Amino acid sequence: MMTVSDVLEIADLLDAADVRFWIDGGWGVDVLLCRQTREHDDLDLVIDIDQTQSVKAALSGRGFSLSEDEFPTRFVMSDASGRKVDFHPLTFDREGGGIQHLQQQGSFYRYPPDGFKSRGQLGGYTLQCISAEVQMECHLGYDPDDKDVYDMKLLHDGLGVRLRGKYRKLLKDN
Repeated sequence: MMTVSDVLEIADLLDAADVRFWIDGGWGVDVLLCRQTREHDDLDLVIDIDQTQSVKAALSGRGFSLSEDEFPTRFVMSDASGRKVDFHPLTFDREGGGIQHLQQQGSFYRYPPDGFKSRGQLGGYTLQCISAEVQMECHLGYDPDDKDVYDMKLLHDGLGVRLRGKYRKLLKDN
């Protein structure tokens, strides 16, 4: 499991390496809500694809190694204690949007520029994160698991994010 102190340690490592990153996924929801809401088995981070080698060097120095490689879509680094960081590399365009190349040949997702302007807090520290609206959008297009439903409910209840797709029906019935 990843703890608040793990998240802050990794944030410090990346900051020291001058890596731009945004917290995404479950921890991203927690940062937006300024509190840990559930246990997390990994940390999702969005990064600039041009900083991939800096990311790998920074985490390798702390015992992390590549454990999954689906580059350029994503890659995961893990350490001996089981901590996992799931990186989502993006190519930034002139407008400030970020293009993530997906595994399906020729397909991609574009994070809108406004998706990178959010900040929240964790353990008393301010961190950059993907916006609540973009997190909702990124959770569409696949069958959600219980954690996805829980996180989207938190974004809806805590921040007023409009429920979309399957989440409307799943959460309306609860």
